[in-house]
Amino acid sequence: MGTAAAPRRFCRCACFCSENLYVARYGLHVRFRSEQQLRQDYGPILRSRGCVSPKDFQQLLEELEKEVERRQRLGKESAARKALIVNSYHPARPDVYSSLQDVALAPEFLAAAEYSTSPGADLQGLLRRLETVSEEKRIYRLPVFTAPFCQALLEELDHFEQSDMPKGRPNTMNNYGVLLHELGLDEPLVTPLRERFLQPLMALLYPEYRGWLDTHRAFVVKYAPGQDRELGCHYDNAELTLNVALGKAFTGGALYFGDLFQVPSALANPLEVEHVVGQGILHRGGQLHGARPLGTGERWNLVVWLRASAVRNRLCPMCCRKPDLVDDEGFGDGFTREEPTTVDVCALT
Repeated sequence: MGTAAAPRRFCRCACFCSENLYVARYGLHVRFRSEQQLRQDYGPILRSRGCVSPKDFQQLLEELEKEVERRQRLGKESAARKALIVNSYHPARPDVYSSLQDVALAPEFLAAAEYSTSPGADLQGLLRRLETVSEEKRIYRLPVFTAPFCQALLEELDHFEQSDMPKGRPNTMNNYGVLLHELGLDEPLVTPLRERFLQPLMALLYPEYRGWLDTHRAFVVKYAPGQDRELGCHYDNAELTLNVALGKAFTGGALYFGDLFQVPSALANPLEVEHVVGQGILHRGGQLHGARPLGTGERWNLVVWLRASAVRNRLCPMCCRKPDLVDDEGFGDGFTREEPTTVDVCALT
């Protein structure tokens, strides 16, 4: 009797449509289930941030209801956009869609990854091959991509932005950028980056996730005058995060980091980290962080949320409860249902 590996089914937690809804005007993430709940949970802090009149509150309600509806449609609409892009979009730089090659990666990144897979590799040896931004916060930095690859990717992203193709928001806080799975760059670029390079690196830097980083969500965010200029304080829906500055020329926009979101007074003494084009910052997803206002120019960053289903299946990082699973497209939000690892091929014939 033959067997074959069953395709893994990925899900999201139902809290996606009710928790951590970001209200940029008031710089606040809220839980939203009803008007009464919103008033009860957030009335005082909303009033302190300028939501004082009935008109203000009604406008907020309408924004939140619209955001919930957007999130409920997200999976199907994203799949439809991806299908249209696959069939109709003509890239400016087809070379960036080729399978990731070592020539695209910085020598320092290749050396760190090679060391991480070598016999006897340990944390101290790896730390000699990258920059420790904060030992306490476990934040690290190293070059990831070469300058020519950053330029090629930016040219492609610019071309896509100027096209008439449909574009989804990168995440719930950024309005400008690109979802890489919709553009078709997940398989050739991000998956090999995670599997071949980031997994061994992260296994030494963050051994609590060793061997468990089985999915990701990758997107590019754009900051520019007249568009997004800064990013409010938040934590990521990820176990670990890679944030790479691609360019272009810019001033300002530094990242700032607090403690883990569970820690009281987590932003009492934020640590600021300047972006360096081509270099990536590695941090835990639960680390509170944000981006200072852009000064001049345009800043494009590649963000990869690394996820471990074995971890988040036990506790959703966004609602801090056992996840209430909902089927989703692609990798979903990295959750999986408990299913057999193999199926009986003979039973399907």
